[in-house]
Amino acid sequence: MSETIRWGVLGPGRIADNVAGDFDNVPGGELRAVGSRSLDRARAFADKHGIPNAHGSYADLIADPQVDALYIATPHPQHLQLALAGIAAGKPLLVEKTFTATVAGADRLVAAARAAGVFVMEAMWTRFQPIWVKARELIADGALGEVRQVSADLGVDKPFDPTDRLFDPAQGGGALLDVGVYPVSLAQWLLGPPDAVHASGRQARTGVDEQAALLFSYDDGRAALLQASIAYPLPGGARVVGDQGRLDVLPRFHHPADMVLTRRDGSTEEFHLPARGVGYAHEFDEVHGCLAEGLTESPVMPLADTLAVQRLLEEATGQLGVLHHEDETVLPG
Repeated sequence: MSETIRWGVLGPGRIADNVAGDFDNVPGGELRAVGSRSLDRARAFADKHGIPNAHGSYADLIADPQVDALYIATPHPQHLQLALAGIAAGKPLLVEKTFTATVAGADRLVAAARAAGVFVMEAMWTRFQPIWVKARELIADGALGEVRQVSADLGVDKPFDPTDRLFDPAQGGGALLDVGVYPVSLAQWLLGPPDAVHASGRQARTGVDEQAALLFSYDDGRAALLQASIAYPLPGGARVVGDQGRLDVLPRFHHPADMVLTRRDGSTEEFHLPARGVGYAHEFDEVHGCLAEGLTESPVMPLADTLAVQRLLEEATGQLGVLHHEDETVLPG
């Protein structure tokens, strides 16, 4: 692999547009190609972001010899087939969250990556934001004592449109797979998998979940209180509470710049640690660092955590009457 890692983007959608716009902040990386099922879309994306190569099929991008690593940013149900093809081509993968549409798909993808010894990581950028790196340091140093509760919410005000990806079941729409993955992943990261999941919410007219409230309960009394919505905005804050203090991560917690530590005696300490650029660069830093060390998984965002989060999401969506499916048709043949 070249010293500069040449990336290919699969899926020139909204999230990929944001990531590409922030790529000047990624040292050691270059956007070399983009692929779409529409050559016109791929060319427009490439022109906008100064990307040399545009492909009118995902298969052509995956096979491009000038691409070292793949960033998969298509709708959730398409991740599995594209990632399997990338693994077969021996190319490291950064796969947007939510990792896949189903637990079965995630299990299959992880098994393939491990069998082939190919690096794969879920693109959970939150874990690599400077504020959350500092939060984990504070927790590890005992600033909160024993962590007992996590609360977090994330919601957007999205007008109902049955053709929009967020409301389309075929594209893995719904609040939990889109914005709910952030609070769920946060709770799993800080507390581990819960002993029980309790979900309540409401479906949109298309049958996807448009709002959800989750309670993760633990047999030792710990708990996580989480909310997600695509029907209305939520503040987007997070709070981590221990028996010796708490951390308040100010909105929006999934890419924050500010945090307040309140100790049990009432004293406070404020932290201002903005991300580099918009904040996407930090997860690419992690991939580059892991590849340089010859790792096939990230120690910060390991595949075991991705699988645990996928199980929690599927349990919650199932309680809300929502069943997702993988797209087996995204690649021809």
